[in-house]
Amino acid sequence: MSKSRGSIIGSTSLIGLGVGFILLKFSGLYFVASLFIGIGTGLLIDYVVNRKHSE
Repeated sequence: MSKSRGSIIGSTSLIGLGVGFILLKFSGLYFVASLFIGIGTGLLIDYVVNRKHSE
């Protein structure tokens, strides 16, 4: 795992965590879902960035 890959996934996970804390007052499942969405978004961005660098 390169440094930029870890920072992309980590930063989007933190964004998801922040949104999750806002949504925690509605349901705990929203908290978990927003964290998973943050991780998934980071993986998707990492894939797109690495795909452009390899071309």
